[in-house]
Amino acid sequence: MLETTLCGVTLKNPVIAASGTFGFGAEYSQLFDVGRLGGICTKGLTLHPREGNPGLRVWETPAGMMNSVGLQNPGIPVFLERELPRMRTLGTAIIANVGGGDLEEYIEGVRLLSNADGVDIVELNISCPNVHEGGMAFGINSEVAAGVVGAVRRVCSKPLMVKLSPNAEDITAMAIACEQAGADAVSLVNTFKALAIDIHARKAVFDNVTAGLSGPCIKPIALRMVWEVARAVHIPVVGIGGIATWQDALEFIMAGATAVQVGTATFVKPTTMLEIIDGLERYCANEHLTSLATVCNILGTVPKL
Repeated sequence: MLETTLCGVTLKNPVIAASGTFGFGAEYSQLFDVGRLGGICTKGLTLHPREGNPGLRVWETPAGMMNSVGLQNPGIPVFLERELPRMRTLGTAIIANVGGGDLEEYIEGVRLLSNADGVDIVELNISCPNVHEGGMAFGINSEVAAGVVGAVRRVCSKPLMVKLSPNAEDITAMAIACEQAGADAVSLVNTFKALAIDIHARKAVFDNVTAGLSGPCIKPIALRMVWEVARAVHIPVVGIGGIATWQDALEFIMAGATAVQVGTATFVKPTTMLEIIDGLERYCANEHLTSLATVCNILGTVPKL
């Protein structure tokens, strides 16, 4: 009932662990059978190792959390040598999330991942700051984003999914630009740019001042963005943002998402994704559905009031 096809890759179900919230799957595999998941998005990978941001990295906020991890990772060569072989034993699809500080890093990183056995899909994180443009993220301006997607498309033989930032100037225009540049799918949304202040220390909580906001508090906005993008593009959309229950996941699917990614909720309860899978199975059985595709994008092009 839940088998899903994403960019030609068959997933057991549409529930995927979101990048940055599941590591490379090793720790969670000690708690439950991660092979039940539809897939795992690796933590964000860059061509060279990164230590991440200094100072506090995680801050709880009502109905959500903020993070300023800074893409700490071992680098793509180390991932390919040490982590990917372990991930291949987990029995689920592997989606390699890749970022970079400039176009050359993106191109070389994607080329390495694309040539690796075991990587099913490459997820391009365009929320990274462009070091050559004063730190503005690649994913803010549609023309800039399309340039990155087009460049990596030429070296990527694997399905290419682009992860969109909600901080984009126009997320629908961004999705269309990425599709035209060669993206096979888009995933959205990444974290929202947010701020927390320590009133006792009288300064920002994070050394970088702003940080990424995720969790249930962003769900209604992320859901609206997924609906808008799903109406505008002809490629699969993967929904992300505050999904904590099977009902949440189903809303994103009904809004047009082929699959969903779950992140922050896993920190609250590690088995959340299994509960979502079980809930979707019960829903299909109770509604006599042979496939979730039956209810995907049921809103369609609802006329504006």
